[in-house]
Amino acid sequence: MSIPRPEHPKPQFYRPNWKNLNGTWDFLFDFSNSGVARHFERHFDTQEYRTITVPFCPESPLSGIGHTDFIPAVWYQRSFSLSKKQLQGRILIHFGAVDFHSILWVNGQKAGEHKGGYTSFSFDITAQVTEGKNTLILYAEDDLRSGKQPMGKQCLSYHSAVCSYTRTTGIWQTVWLEFVPKNYIKYVKTDTFAEDGTIMLQAEIAGDDTFQATVSYKGKVIDEGASVTTGGLAALTLKVPAPMLWDIGQPHLYDLTFSLASGDRVDSYCGFRKIALKNGAFYLNDRPVFMRTVLDQGFNPDGIYTAPNEEFLKRDIELSMELGFNGARFHQRIFEERSLYWADKLGYLVWSEYANGDFISTADRMQILLPEWLEAMKRDYNHPAIIGWAPENEYYHQAGGDTANLENLYRITKMMDPYRPVIDSSGGPHGLTDLYDSHDYIQDPEEFKSNYKKMEEDPSYAFLPKKPKRFGNNYDHYAGQPYWVSEYGGAIWSPDRTDGWGYGNAPQTEEEFAERYAKLTQVLLENPRICGFCYTQLTDVEQEQNGLYKYDRSRKFSDETYEIIRSTNQSKAAIEEEKSKNRSL
Repeated sequence: MSIPRPEHPKPQFYRPNWKNLNGTWDFLFDFSNSGVARHFERHFDTQEYRTITVPFCPESPLSGIGHTDFIPAVWYQRSFSLSKKQLQGRILIHFGAVDFHSILWVNGQKAGEHKGGYTSFSFDITAQVTEGKNTLILYAEDDLRSGKQPMGKQCLSYHSAVCSYTRTTGIWQTVWLEFVPKNYIKYVKTDTFAEDGTIMLQAEIAGDDTFQATVSYKGKVIDEGASVTTGGLAALTLKVPAPMLWDIGQPHLYDLTFSLASGDRVDSYCGFRKIALKNGAFYLNDRPVFMRTVLDQGFNPDGIYTAPNEEFLKRDIELSMELGFNGARFHQRIFEERSLYWADKLGYLVWSEYANGDFISTADRMQILLPEWLEAMKRDYNHPAIIGWAPENEYYHQAGGDTANLENLYRITKMMDPYRPVIDSSGGPHGLTDLYDSHDYIQDPEEFKSNYKKMEEDPSYAFLPKKPKRFGNNYDHYAGQPYWVSEYGGAIWSPDRTDGWGYGNAPQTEEEFAERYAKLTQVLLENPRICGFCYTQLTDVEQEQNGLYKYDRSRKFSDETYEIIRSTNQSKAAIEEEKSKNRSL
């Protein structure tokens, strides 16, 4: 039987000595969430369990279950064998993501615990495993309606509704074992500086050793260096003279090799690119670039949160680029690392977002959000495709929200990454933020244009969409940042069903849809104060029928409509024209 999702889940941190644990696991629903009290970790085999296909969640068809009601808790069991040779070093177990609170037992011994449904985690299980057969048991609690865990776009009601969709419980990304030496590399933070070709490496090491690194291009070594660890940390720099830059559709990447003198080795890569916000524009590699992005939710009908195969992840980016988009908001969740890998490989801009679910209004909620957001940033920091972070979305939905928490979240994000722009809350309200962005679903192109007309005449003015009165508008103010309309459009087109949902009034014909798309988009491209757009959305998602492709990624429109979308997106933006002229003077 073939293993589902067999590819290595961390292409930017690859060791060849690993074992994929995806496939058939024993599975148990725990609807009363009493299994911990009843010690299912000791008595799993006495329960009426079934099987599930990992890494797909039990709500998904690909799991073999497809149970879409609320699931408070679940249990998994899986056995594997280890050889004497594999036990010579350390055994690590990795989980790509488990929603939400998970506890792992190995051979009856507790091996670790993690909270956070969107980030990867691992445990050293060397002390719990033996030669021959070993057994894993994993418990996952997912109390979505508690209000104590981020939910992203998972629906709080039984039926998916408006722009919330089927839930995901338990394991939803690859599980794997990794066999490493006693001294091994745990993590390497990579910063590249295109101005002088410097690569700055900061490594975390298990054990005292000498950390070594090499940078190469197409097999030719360019530079190498070494540094002795101190307190499990090591730092060194490499140099690449006149580096080729990573760019949109031109993704020059350099190979990196990390190793220890005692024998561990990791293969990675990096890219050089310059990001700047200046003169009201987003600059990539010293030129103004209009962000022609699309909202990407990442859901799919067969795996829900989990792509059925790696080609599916790559194809989503290709579908977007074929329509003239140069990037996406990876919206309201932390995507699989291989999605970012393909963005790196294809030259595709990504705004990384957290699955917040309006989650920073109180201290106890921040206690859940902040550790996971920092885990997400650390995991994905090295990807050149990521050009910005957005830890919150539409914070104005919260009643009496605490603006101090929002400002602190911005500050902490900037401390983690001072080099990329940060939006405090996508769509506002805005206080401390590097870009001012708005969400505007007006469907009439003339009314839409009138919202932004004054911005062309008054450089101190920015259109502020109205927010609910329960929050108030005193906090939301513009301080001269580049301005991005990061959600717009969203018109439904679903002539073959009557139960679809989308924003605003629906076009009556496909021709009307194409005309509306072109006119709304041209408003943003032609305004010299606007630095980008993000169209809602790439694909339909369940009842939300406003995608440019169907939910199964099949074509939704005629060739003529797709050509209108493509040619409109590829039109030169006023901000690119204006800033290019200024740059050449």
